[in-house]
Amino acid sequence: MHEVDILIIGGGPAGLAAGVAAWEAGCKSVLILERENALGGILKQCIHNGFGLAMFGEELTGPEYAQRYINKVESLNIPYQLDTMVLDITPERVVTAVSSKNGLMQYQAKSVVLAMGCRERPRGALGLPGSRPSGIYSAGTAQRFINLEGFLPGKKVVILGSGDIGLIMARRMVYEGCEVKACVELLPYSSGLKRNIVQCLDDYEIPLLLSHTVVNIEGKERLESVTIAKVDENRRIISGTEQVITCDTLLLSVGLIPENELSELAGVALSSVTAGPVVDQFLQTNVAGIFAAGNVLHVHDLVDFVSQEAEQAGQSAVRYLQGTGRNCGKAIPVEGGFGVSGCVPQCVRPEQLDEAVRIMFRPKNVFPNAAVLVDVDGETIYRKKHLILAPGEIVTVDVKAEALAGHTPERITVRLEV
Repeated sequence: MHEVDILIIGGGPAGLAAGVAAWEAGCKSVLILERENALGGILKQCIHNGFGLAMFGEELTGPEYAQRYINKVESLNIPYQLDTMVLDITPERVVTAVSSKNGLMQYQAKSVVLAMGCRERPRGALGLPGSRPSGIYSAGTAQRFINLEGFLPGKKVVILGSGDIGLIMARRMVYEGCEVKACVELLPYSSGLKRNIVQCLDDYEIPLLLSHTVVNIEGKERLESVTIAKVDENRRIISGTEQVITCDTLLLSVGLIPENELSELAGVALSSVTAGPVVDQFLQTNVAGIFAAGNVLHVHDLVDFVSQEAEQAGQSAVRYLQGTGRNCGKAIPVEGGFGVSGCVPQCVRPEQLDEAVRIMFRPKNVFPNAAVLVDVDGETIYRKKHLILAPGEIVTVDVKAEALAGHTPERITVRLEV
């Protein structure tokens, strides 16, 4: 049994930022466990630019962004272990892991930061009808094939879903000489960032078919075509709108799922909306000493926000070790009102308020000229107008501590006013 003050599970952007923040906050007993053979997480295969504007004030590629944090980890001599798979976490923060180099290991941690990231939703979760030929990939898998392994998944491509990875892969496939026939989205709006729609679809004249979905897949050994159709406002197929698109590749960009199997083993309560842990303003879960940050907590749109959140988690873990950030005081629920989905944190402890509370959420639809309001037991303490709010972009609300001072609330509600 090895003892460590702060154990971080995951060596991607969240884990690296949490480790650096904890170390710089004064904790010199930190260990990062990473299941792959290199640090950096998903950023290793994200060779496009657009990262780092918020954190570093300049535009970087994914590998460049990751390397900034890897360099920090190595310059500070923060210990990490690669090729290490975590198998179990107990509520008492006993972590069991295995690696080919060290075999089976156990760690008794005083604090744990969950930073396992997320995974893509597969075809099996969609219930797509049709045959099961080769040529159907998640967008992230195709990205790895091209950018890291040097394989081209196909040449005539249809993309189902308009998540950011799918949009970026539409452009990437064009760069490789492929023909991208269409990006097909079930919803009446895209779930990706506006800049990716413009830069990855519009600039290359790739059609974005909203309120459409794939209704059949044809092909025996290899994908030969897909049939798409329009859907109504209840997402039911409109008969007579079917059209067949000849293709040899179907990329799925239909959502990301936080990796929380380990969280459940530790007894961490999960949100039915975000599919990530329920946390307070310190990013601490219901299990004392266990914190969560990044895409394991809720799916982010920008990695810069992942890093900012993870830094807070690392600092909160240090505060917990110092005895000033423990689960005490009444937890006031933070709820989403009209137009608001997936508030994080899900609760606030007013007795421990010493700085602004950052609340993040996604709008449920596209809302032009809308205002974001925060109510405490019906009294509005925050209001900000926005030109447009869309599900593809996370909204951040910073509520000052003094705005909550003097309140003994039963409920905090975040809502939109249109």
